[in-house]
Amino acid sequence: MTFGIEEEFMLLDPRRLTPVDLGRRVVDDLRGDGAGEVAREFFCSQIEYATPVCETVADAEDALLGFRRRLAQWAADAGVVAAGTGTPIQAARHPAVSSGERYARVATDVGALADDHQINGLHVHVGIPDRDTGVQASNTLRPWLPVLLALSANSPFWDGAETGYDSWRAIHSRRWTTYGVPPRFRDADDYDRTVAKLIGVGATSDEGTINWTVRLSSKYPTLEVRVCDAQLDPSASVALAAIIRALVGTAAMHEPDRTPDAPADAALWHAARFGLGTTLVHPLTGRPAPSREVLRVLHDRTAPLLREDNERAAVDAFLRRAVNGAAFQRRAAASGTPALALLFGESLTTLREGATAG
Repeated sequence: MTFGIEEEFMLLDPRRLTPVDLGRRVVDDLRGDGAGEVAREFFCSQIEYATPVCETVADAEDALLGFRRRLAQWAADAGVVAAGTGTPIQAARHPAVSSGERYARVATDVGALADDHQINGLHVHVGIPDRDTGVQASNTLRPWLPVLLALSANSPFWDGAETGYDSWRAIHSRRWTTYGVPPRFRDADDYDRTVAKLIGVGATSDEGTINWTVRLSSKYPTLEVRVCDAQLDPSASVALAAIIRALVGTAAMHEPDRTPDAPADAALWHAARFGLGTTLVHPLTGRPAPSREVLRVLHDRTAPLLREDNERAAVDAFLRRAVNGAAFQRRAAASGTPALALLFGESLTTLREGATAG
């Protein structure tokens, strides 16, 4: 089962950690340099990197680490920090939207919400044989999406202040026309009918503006999982991608979630608020349970689908650590802005315990 990873990064002033509008320069300088694709994002302070299609976690890690090293060198030369964070600690007051008709239309459609959309995600595409299989996998993933958010939560600050949330990015996203756990669908036709009804509603101008945390890709034969915050380090991104690919692979092995939509979306809010710190809504019971218990269930569910020793090692270490990026950011910020800037810079190319590369 092939997969690909998209990572979003924000460019920050190293002293104040405010966004700086150098995204276009990064894209011009790094496009075509190495595997994968680098592209502009919604704001001029953001960029996105997409890996090539990957067969193994080692393929993904080589691609991510290769790009991150090039980005780190570019940032050092430019005197900025390239940060894998769900939100910047200091948001720009009136951020500049990247040029282009599509970005301009989205900014117009969402109005005053546009300025707050300084958020960065990790998106994982998993190859599917057909759209009906993708819908079945989407249904199966529904109760696991809050767990993935808690594991990946990496945005505790906004406007220079502690939000009390592990993923403030997820809270920002809730204000868009569509967000959260998608409905259950009978099949691909049911999915397509629902999407067609949404076009023209609110800020949903096309399939690309459907903002569910998992959706069928409108461009590729993939299921796109969009629930995760951008990650500090490449090993976290790779481990999350391996977990997501394994969960998609379980779709044919288990009955899909049957819990009502409201509790499922409430579980997503709970994960954004508390991360891994207290409880998570148990995917199999729908009731709060200790986070470590839920992570053990996730491990047991995905372990049979992890393909190679290094993939298992990466996922095992990630789940055993049970510390998300929000916790790392809070620890660094307690020592001041310079320490947080150092965390962003050093984490960009850090392989933590269980990483696959040498």
